Amino acid sequence: MRNMRTNSVMRFQPAMAALWLIVAGCSSSSSTATAPDIFKVNLDTSKGPVVIEVHRDWAPLGADHFYALVKSGFYDGARFFRVVPGFVVQFGLAADPAVTAKWKSMNLADDPVKQSNTTGMVTYATAGPNTRTTQVFINLADNQRLDSQGFAPFGRVISGMDIVQSFYAGYGEKPEQQLIEAQGNAYLQMQFPQLDYIKKATIQ
Repeated sequence: MRNMRTNSVMRFQPAMAALWLIVAGCSSSSSTATAPDIFKVNLDTSKGPVVIEVHRDWAPLGADHFYALVKSGFYDGARFFRVVPGFVVQFGLAADPAVTAKWKSMNLADDPVKQSNTTGMVTYATAGPNTRTTQVFINLADNQRLDSQGFAPFGRVISGMDIVQSFYAGYGEKPEQQLIEAQGNAYLQMQFPQLDYIKKATIQ
């Protein structure tokens, strides 16, 4: 599953609604660029700036894909639709459902796990082996148990972790991934107006 229920990090599937984990798709042509060895991504969020430092040697396929997503503007306007205190903040479904649909046709092969899912590390959610796409999570605590499940961090928050920890968590697990994919921010703004969000994501 690509959504994550508490203590889980997979994408939603109707047959497995008890587990929420994340992954959203991508077009094959958009993920071919090689990212710099190390690069920073600035998330201008509704609560303030958050900076993620991405290390390509930690997870090269994931890093290249994240680089392409940010460069394309995929995350601009995206909501942090799942915030579980003491576990994760999850995002990665586009504000515009047409954009989500364009990136949903290809899964990434898995990268080996070289880093641990400690506080501040940034990792793709997954629906099982070789199913990473656009949804990612930021670890709010030390979640090393995810390492043995194949969740490979590709970056870490180096500035603004206090902001990440403050994102609105009052809706819990209520936002439904399928409706976000189908309706985008129209659904979230109507049903979950207090969700924090990314105004713009840029490569520094």
